Amino acid sequence: MQGVAAVAAAGSGASLSASGKKVRVGVVGGGFGTSFHWHLHPNSVVTAVCDIRPDRLQRLSEVYGCGNKYASFREMLNHPELDAVAVFTPAPLHVWMATEAMKAGKHVISAVPAGMSLEELERLLEAVKRTGLKYMMAETSHYRPEVITCMDWAREGRFGTIFYSEAEYHHEGLLPLMYDDRGFPTWRYGFPPMHYPTHSCGIVVPITGERLVEVQAAGWGDGHEILQTNPYKNPFWNTTAFFKTSGGHCSRIAVFWHVAAGGTERGAVYGDRMSYIMERPEGSPNTVVTISKDGKTVIDANGYPEGDVKIEVYKQPNHWERLPAPLRVESGHGGSHTFITHEFVSAIVEDRTPAVSVWEAIAYTAPGIVAHQSALRGGEPLKIKDYGKAPA
Repeated sequence: MQGVAAVAAAGSGASLSASGKKVRVGVVGGGFGTSFHWHLHPNSVVTAVCDIRPDRLQRLSEVYGCGNKYASFREMLNHPELDAVAVFTPAPLHVWMATEAMKAGKHVISAVPAGMSLEELERLLEAVKRTGLKYMMAETSHYRPEVITCMDWAREGRFGTIFYSEAEYHHEGLLPLMYDDRGFPTWRYGFPPMHYPTHSCGIVVPITGERLVEVQAAGWGDGHEILQTNPYKNPFWNTTAFFKTSGGHCSRIAVFWHVAAGGTERGAVYGDRMSYIMERPEGSPNTVVTISKDGKTVIDANGYPEGDVKIEVYKQPNHWERLPAPLRVESGHGGSHTFITHEFVSAIVEDRTPAVSVWEAIAYTAPGIVAHQSALRGGEPLKIKDYGKAPA
């Protein structure tokens, strides 16, 4: 499990800091792009910022203390002091910007999803192989504290066999983001829910260590005008997908844009020795369930025998000890942004493949693209190509 190894190896970051090397980062996208911590990491510095909107460009400049401002992405790529580019722009631009940056000799970290189609994902993979540069997808779920804990425990074998996993991303209230301040549709207008699967796949794939290789999916929509007029020809607000893994196990992933439930990015893994159930917005806490090793049974209130199960609320640590001291601060998406910052910078300084490499990015993105096709075909079972893993 490469992701586990990378997180575990992060330590305090002291050795990185002592190296004195600085990764010179250019940040593109003054919305979400301002929520990371390149300016706090002891081994990175922001040397250029870019956005076509003056207000967002100014915000980037202020957050990162960078006066090298560009309204043109191509001009920024020519900045003389630039090692890496952080792409935090609308989803349809991710692959184009990432590949253009790699053509210009820059390492890349990109917001999710990695791409919009299997063809785009293949172009991205080819660019990484051709250039030999680092590519990382900034998947937040991979670095949520609960997922870091579960990756550790899976590596240690504490779950036994993880035979079932699930994850869900519920995000009611996206309607305002489907229009810009002029009232024109944005890229989110009618965006297929399963084209945004990474917050869910980024839980089950790194914990189980397995690929999602087959899917049946069902979608729901109410005929709203957005579902009839969007450029994606997407009729669904919500989609639920049932996956078979490369290990022959089962995983359920649900992405809902319109739902009477609290917003969440959460999951659960069930093993034959231990299970971890992430907290729900409706109030249940992070919970660990274990079963006795000696096979004991107890008698329930109805007089039936059942396993001797122990259910405990788990006080989830934040794992900040794995970060350099300046990055031990609260950050977005469950505290994941500082870990993402550290992993990308560390991979460049240490000249290694990032944990969420292009191979992992595809494994988090492609299953949703295929699941959407299954839902459009009435739940037809479809195979998902395995693009492999990063070379050892």
